[in-house]
Amino acid sequence: MGTGQCPVVRYNRQLRDLIVSGRAQPSFLVSHELPLDEAPTGYDRFDQRMGGWTKVLLRPNAL
Repeated sequence: MGTGQCPVVRYNRQLRDLIVSGRAQPSFLVSHELPLDEAPTGYDRFDQRMGGWTKVLLRPNAL
């Protein structure tokens, strides 16, 4: 098993198409949704590996 950065450029179009068609639903990976102005706090919690912080979705227009 390897770790590291995902080769996003290699897979992004295929993954997008799966999501758009409803065949893939990646939302189960998202542990938190935050407005953009809370990004530093979210990053700190993720970086410290606080329990439950797996993937954070930033919403630029969220209040």
